[in-house]
Parts: sequence; C-alpha cells; structure tokens
Amino acid sequence: MSPPGYRGTVVAMDGYGGDQIRAAERPHLDAGEPLMQRAADGLARIVGDLLDDPAVRPGDGPGSVLLLVGSGDNGGDALFAGARLAAAGRHVAVLRVGSRVHEAGLAAALDAGARLLDDPAGPEAAVTDAALDADLVLDAILGIGVRGPAALRSPAREVVDAIRELARDQRAPFVVAVDVPSGIDVDTGGIADDHVLHADVTVTFGGVKAGLLTGPAATLAGRIELVDVGIGADLATMEPLVRT
Repeated sequence: MSPPGYRGTVVAMDGYGGDQIRAAERPHLDAGEPLMQRAADGLARIVGDLLDDPAVRPGDGPGSVLLLVGSGDNGGDALFAGARLAAAGRHVAVLRVGSRVHEAGLAAALDAGARLLDDPAGPEAAVTDAALDADLVLDAILGIGVRGPAALRSPAREVVDAIRELARDQRAPFVVAVDVPSGIDVDTGGIADDHVLHADVTVTFGGVKAGLLTGPAATLAGRIELVDVGIGADLATMEPLVRT
C-alpha cells in the first residue's frame, strides 16, 4: 500500500459504496488516526500542483482558490486544505453555503490567512464576483454523507447555478470536486437534477466512489485523483460495487 497522502491519477479503478468507505474508515477513526488531515494534505498538494500548471493557470503570482463549503466533513477537508494553501502563500477565500460549518477547519483556514466572504445578502450574492476572482474553485458542498442523489438546496443551489452560468460564458474557474461532485449518488452515479457542478478534477479520498464511475455522474467528475488516507487494506477485503 502506498503511504497515506499519496497522490496518483487513477486509471484502472474499483468503485466502492459509501457504506463500504465508512466501514473501512471506522476502525481508523476509532483509533484516533487523522484521516481528515491526511485527506486535506493530499487535496492541498493536488490543488497546489494545479495552480502551478500553466495549462490550468497561465498567469503569474501564487494563484487564488475559492472554497464552497457545506456543512459536512468534506467541508472540513476543504477548509484544512485551504489552511495549508493559505500558509503556502496562496490566496484563499471561503464561502459558506451550508447551515453550519466545520468550526476547527474554518478556524485553521482563517488563522492561516484565508478570507471569509460574508455578504449580508447571502452567499449567492457574493459567488459570481468571488468566482471571477478565483483561478480554481473547490466544490465541498456535499459529500458521501448524503444517501441517494441529493438536490441541492438554497443557497447552495443558487451558488452552483451562478458558476454554471459563468461556465456557459466560458468565464468559470477550474473546478475541483472534493471527494465527489456535490449532489451525486455515491453508489449509483445518479443525480436528482442538473444542478451539479461539472468538475475538471475530482480528488477522492481512501477509495474511488462507485458513483464516480457509473451513471450520469461519470461524465461530471472529470479526471479522478485518489488520495490514500490509509484505508486501502480494509477496502481490499471488500467486493467493489463497480470494476473498470
């Protein structure tokens, strides 16, 4: 098994269900292993490489990242990754689109120099200008904690709509999905509607989610990169839902 945090572009892929991923994580979480920190380390490294790739960001300077942060743990993954990016000199902005936020992750990001975008009119009022200012957007609205295809609720729905509108005008920044594109069914790749942000790259943690390989979501995930957080041996004892 590769050391935790290894970055690799996945070619031949086995896809696992959300319950399988959670079962593989459980003994490691119970033992106090820092799975979220490993995920954040890998995510930050990949995003940093993308910001330094002239094909992604041809301009000079450190590059800028907009975090779209929901209420779940993948919001925490993005915030801790944002903290690492900000500490490395990248410009990081945080837009909260959920009813709550991972408090420790937000504190780490702000302490490292990230900016919190708080518009009195709500995140949907701030997102267009913030996205136009960003080289790269992290979609960390929904993760594997949602069962089935999940229609995004306000204000996340309007935030995604705004970025999709920029994409139609060819003005959208590069999009990285955190673990999965928000709103997909992680087991089947189903989607509730077309309010899913098309990712250029999906950085997934521990094991490739089956929904990234099948159904409508397979066309929305972009290039898949796997970050090994230390559960590969556990997943190897399970039968994948999808083999490619």
